[in-house]
Amino acid sequence: MGKPTGFLEYARCEDVTIPEDERILNYNEFHICLDPEKRKQQGARCMNCGVPMCQSAIRLKGMVTGCPLHNLIPEWNDEIYHDHIPHALSRLLKTSNFPEFTGRVCPALCEKACICGISDAPVTIHNNELYLIETAFARGLMKPRIPKIRSGKKVAVIGSGPSGLAVADQLNHRGHSVTVYEREDRIGGLLMYGIPNMKLQKEVIERRKKLMEEEGVVFKTGVNVGVENLSDTKKTAATGAEESAVTAKELLKKYDAIALCCGAKKARPLGVKGFEKVKGVHYAVDFLKSTTKSLLDSELKEGTFISAKEKRVVIVGGGDTGNDCLATCIRHGCRSVVQLEMMPEPPKERRADNPWPEWPKVLKTDYGQQEAINKYGSDPRIYETTVKELITKGDKLVGIKTVKVQFKDGKLCEVPGTEEELKCDLLLIAAGFVGCEEYTANAFGVKLTQRGVVETLLPDYKTNVNKVFTAGDMHRGQSLVVWAIAEGRECAREIDEYLMGYSNM
Repeated sequence: MGKPTGFLEYARCEDVTIPEDERILNYNEFHICLDPEKRKQQGARCMNCGVPMCQSAIRLKGMVTGCPLHNLIPEWNDEIYHDHIPHALSRLLKTSNFPEFTGRVCPALCEKACICGISDAPVTIHNNELYLIETAFARGLMKPRIPKIRSGKKVAVIGSGPSGLAVADQLNHRGHSVTVYEREDRIGGLLMYGIPNMKLQKEVIERRKKLMEEEGVVFKTGVNVGVENLSDTKKTAATGAEESAVTAKELLKKYDAIALCCGAKKARPLGVKGFEKVKGVHYAVDFLKSTTKSLLDSELKEGTFISAKEKRVVIVGGGDTGNDCLATCIRHGCRSVVQLEMMPEPPKERRADNPWPEWPKVLKTDYGQQEAINKYGSDPRIYETTVKELITKGDKLVGIKTVKVQFKDGKLCEVPGTEEELKCDLLLIAAGFVGCEEYTANAFGVKLTQRGVVETLLPDYKTNVNKVFTAGDMHRGQSLVVWAIAEGRECAREIDEYLMGYSNM
């Protein structure tokens, strides 16, 4: 504990946020790190608790608080205070493969469990982590760690999202030869095409890719593994015509182990009959991908993305993906935007039955909602409401009919007489996901659960097929980036044990 009185002397101070009316003019990240002296003060606020709940990942009432990676948070907070960046970095990298990702997009489960937060504001763990890794890159401390000895074992990782990257990173450093297959034209999975640039600029992913390649990982993009089980029509619709296909049989023959890390991108459909045939209705991930890809390819100049410009937008879903759609629509220049949420509005403060260190079930106004409030003058969210009917002119969407809903005896029920009509030119479905896209799993012959994810004997990561493993959202269902990385690390250890008969990971 570098400064025993630090939590008494210094107030919580977060990174500077660029004002809403300025940041919506571009797609850049909009947080500015504190200067080193102020960051040292934030590190000094850490109390170095005897039982640091921040790194516990404890499950209470079905929800987790504390870091799933079990990051050694008090240790590197202390080193940040003393400006021992190399030492702090060594402690951070011991448990975390990609702090530059989690430092940007993680909802900071660690901070929700910070003991300092019982009677004061929690330590800025999230900002401290990002400062540490970005300082390390800036100072040239993030150098390739090339294995001195190779095991002679070859591993294929299918999918380059956070879980796949973690599997690859761990096994490569162990000395195995790793090839990562990605069906998109760029690596990253939802990091690349699901999370918008404002939260995670894609240069950050490319920087990590370059480092991993220097360390020996091979990336093959535009390769759709298992695509032989798709019709020609679906091949083109899934990823574009320029991809190549690799069969599961080929990979099983070529590699000593396979890790399936394809995510859980099968979107939950809108509960309205025939919505797929209506022009103006899109899934959120398709919408977000189209913007990011166009932004990277041509700075949006080629005009092939799904545009919200001058449109009246309705977003179904109040989670992170819905919020990302909201922020993207505002940057497109939408005429108006509404966000529908089936659940009741959360309380603004903790209820008595939701004490620390449980996950705080309180109202969160995220960056997209803040921007909407600033631009349009009101919160865009409408609670306990869903879409009942689409109003069309020919096959084109012109409006929607909404209805209030309530949960009764665990079932979602409509409230009679609450129907309303909203004008709508663009409807975005951000209602969550229902599992993985089955074709890759089917190609390898692995079993799926009723939830649409790959079945394993928990807590193991090995599937019912010899030498085939799984991790991340494809294994646990749609979740957080930090959980995907944690699963990737555990899966890598299990693969290593399978290959070598033991593991020191």
